[in-house]
Amino acid sequence: MLEREFVPTGWLSKDEFLAGYGAAQAVPGPLFTFAAYLGAVMNGWQGGLLATIAIFLPAFLLVLGSLPFWDSLRRNPKIKGALMGVNSAVVGILIAAFYQPIWTSSILAPIDFAFAAILFSMLVYWKLPPWVIVLTGAIGGLLMELI
Repeated sequence: MLEREFVPTGWLSKDEFLAGYGAAQAVPGPLFTFAAYLGAVMNGWQGGLLATIAIFLPAFLLVLGSLPFWDSLRRNPKIKGALMGVNSAVVGILIAAFYQPIWTSSILAPIDFAFAAILFSMLVYWKLPPWVIVLTGAIGGLLMELI
């Protein structure tokens, strides 16, 4: 959704968008850091600061407003079901965001798939830190361009 709003309008190039999205995946809370990145790319450090405030403020106000009666909310079966539905929706959105634009713009040949599978194995099976996977992916991507 973000790519459709920022890339075709010319606010960011596709390469800038994918670079920021990829870097944001290396740290927790990718949408929060990605919002700050988008603000900074479009309007310098002031844009980054404004985007960071804008992305955090609604959640902060929601927590502040619901904290006094959160215990009673989380025990309510209907609210509990709604929260499970929200969690499922978020997983679906993340899968969709992974497929388009990440998968469709980066897995173009069998060697790309093999490299992605190796990076995935490094993360899931070997449990290497995300920064190692990002660094390996960057170096491997540069080497694959030379081939």
